Amino acid sequence: MSSTSNQPKSTIVPISIIAGLFFIFGFVTWINGALIPFMKTINELTESQSYLVASASYISFVFMALPASKVIDKIGYQKSMSLGLIIMAIGALVFIPAANARTYWVFLTGIFIQGLGMTLLQTASNPYITILGPIDSAAKRISIMGIANKVAGALGSLIFGAILLKGIDGIQDKMSIVSAAEKDAMLNEMASSVVTPYIVMAVVLVILGILIRKAPLPHVEAEPIEESADGETTKTSIFQFPHLWLGVITLFLYVGVEVIAGDTIIAYGISLGIPTADAKFFTTFTLLAMVASYAIGVLLIPKYLKQDTALKLSAVLGVLFSIAILFTEGFTSVIFVALLGFANGLVWPAVWPLTLKGLGRFTKTASALLIMAIAGGAIIPPLYGNLVDGKREELIVQGISEAAAQAQAATSGYWILIPCYAFILFYATVGHKVGMKKK
Repeated sequence: MSSTSNQPKSTIVPISIIAGLFFIFGFVTWINGALIPFMKTINELTESQSYLVASASYISFVFMALPASKVIDKIGYQKSMSLGLIIMAIGALVFIPAANARTYWVFLTGIFIQGLGMTLLQTASNPYITILGPIDSAAKRISIMGIANKVAGALGSLIFGAILLKGIDGIQDKMSIVSAAEKDAMLNEMASSVVTPYIVMAVVLVILGILIRKAPLPHVEAEPIEESADGETTKTSIFQFPHLWLGVITLFLYVGVEVIAGDTIIAYGISLGIPTADAKFFTTFTLLAMVASYAIGVLLIPKYLKQDTALKLSAVLGVLFSIAILFTEGFTSVIFVALLGFANGLVWPAVWPLTLKGLGRFTKTASALLIMAIAGGAIIPPLYGNLVDGKREELIVQGISEAAAQAQAATSGYWILIPCYAFILFYATVGHKVGMKKK
């Protein structure tokens, strides 16, 4: 798949429209960094329970990805993108009864429904932008999408952090000294702060869903699969592409580490004793680091930097920054968590074209499998949370104060990142070539 078979003469307009879609689901996705400490407070959750916010969002990709590919086959990329936005709006509206009841599973249901919409949106938009032009420059186009996505995420984190985390330190201090009735009243008032933002979000998503349906997006399809000398295709099954399956594993691990870098950093800063008023900006630091990495991709790929080389550099930086988190303290350690954003920036743009290369008519199904791999964001962050909870209990038993135990445990949990980045490095060096014919 070196290019599209019917590539439009000008891709500026469709690239701009798809960038707008990446902006939207970036905004919705990255407010999880603020939602996690918010949900932990209003629902009085443990560390691992609070990370079910990320799980509810990302596990939806497992349930919806393959059905999404069928939907795209039936109604096309453009209508699928529109439908995805409408489903996301429905999920946003679920936050209204969830806030009124202050019931965690209802919040998780709303997040899950939004995830279903994002699955359809991503299953359509990612392969679309990949095959919109030459495959060798796909990482450059996806990097542009990443800039839109992460700028939106930074804005979403700032806006929702300011709305949802306002006064949270004072509320947490008062919870242990007020009566049960007073505590319920405080938490109910805090929960109600999500209603207006999510109503606005739902309205905007519906409007955009209608507009994208009318947008001037050209039809594109992937080029045919490799053919043998007699003109017959050499591949008949999705299982005949080992580089695809290794790419799915790579993306699963990558999304896990990306979510950890963005969604744990606020809670991590708070556990280190940094005031919430300052910590609420930390997800933005991670996302801005990703934007810087994407910008490098736009400037250097493919003229100065090949896609697999960018992936190798990203994996090496990920390992180095993860080690640095473990062996530093305080705000310095937080900075290295944020710098994971820089290491992560070019992974998604590089993995997609390396994985979809040569898949031809299997591209839509392969894209669905890659979207299912986003479930790494549902599984790996809770594993981090479990590691933190377990280590904290162990340290408390040893006589360490609860605050110190929480800080040490939160830091030590980041060791889970190292094997993930090691596998990404394997895919960058060897894995993406497995089963591919040498030219």
